[in-house]
Amino acid sequence: MAPASDVEVVEAAGHEVRITSPLKVFFPERGETKLDLVRYYLAIEDPLMRAMGGRPVLMQRFPEGAGGPNFFQKRVPKEIPDWLQTTTVSTVNGTPSQALVAADVAHVAWAVNLTCLGFHVWPNLAADPDHADELRLDLDPQPGTGFAEAAQAAIEVKALLDEVGIAAFPKTTGNRGIHVYARLQPRWDSYQVRAAAVAVARELERRRPDLITAAWWKEERGERIFIDYNQNAPHKTVFGAWSVRARVGGQVSTPLSWDELDDVHPDDLTLSTVPVRVAERGDPWATLGDDPQSIEPLLAMSERDMANGLMDAPWPPVYPKMPNEPPRVAPSRAAKEA
Repeated sequence: MAPASDVEVVEAAGHEVRITSPLKVFFPERGETKLDLVRYYLAIEDPLMRAMGGRPVLMQRFPEGAGGPNFFQKRVPKEIPDWLQTTTVSTVNGTPSQALVAADVAHVAWAVNLTCLGFHVWPNLAADPDHADELRLDLDPQPGTGFAEAAQAAIEVKALLDEVGIAAFPKTTGNRGIHVYARLQPRWDSYQVRAAAVAVARELERRRPDLITAAWWKEERGERIFIDYNQNAPHKTVFGAWSVRARVGGQVSTPLSWDELDDVHPDDLTLSTVPVRVAERGDPWATLGDDPQSIEPLLAMSERDMANGLMDAPWPPVYPKMPNEPPRVAPSRAAKEA
């Protein structure tokens, strides 16, 4: 147990959370500490909980702070407070584990004390594991592109979703990319939500082949923005809204309004600047959960693609072979073997 002089007790959501080594520097660029990170999450408690409250999270731990070695921890330790909420999650191969639930900001502070930098969030509530209630479109810049191109692609995503009546919300990834989220009615599983994401990626590639690609194989993507539909595959987690990246500058995966995509630089959105933004501007995702959306129009697009002869899009290699999936071999290798 840490000596009393090296422990700070914080009040969070009605609980007392012990923060050991509170002055340990986590972000060397400006010297923010473990306690600074805890205080950041306390400062944005309401928007944080709107985005990830009640969801299982995968913890990424950095014992030496940002820039140091790290490991993922899906299971909570054996010794936990009696108030800590957990839930059973499964890996792709079916292995169960007890994961932390982001039940309130105290759970977040508890994880930060374990040197958790960044929360990778499940697309379902712990109380309803059978339904994925978030569509998550990951706009991933490829070499030769960056945040500016991702912002252009995000506007194309919005235009398509507007056409089919789906309200969506953007955020930075904390690095160069952009995530676009839609909160869904709890009617579909992850396989169906992934099919909707595949349909979006393919339609946008047809509309803007100069800017956007749905190509799974890197050799086919070119200098475009890849819409990573597989972030919606079963058991996949996505870096959470308002979570602080393990970058030395403490950059935050920051929710934005659509009209400010061209006015921000993701490197400027940090644990020191984001609480000020929220205090001044409010939460741009404040209405995210007010009107859960339907993906039926996107599933209709998926069915149209299948009827036109398209196969399913490739899955990540850790998944079993799926029905109607093309061969898992890079096109260049397939050509050599033909």
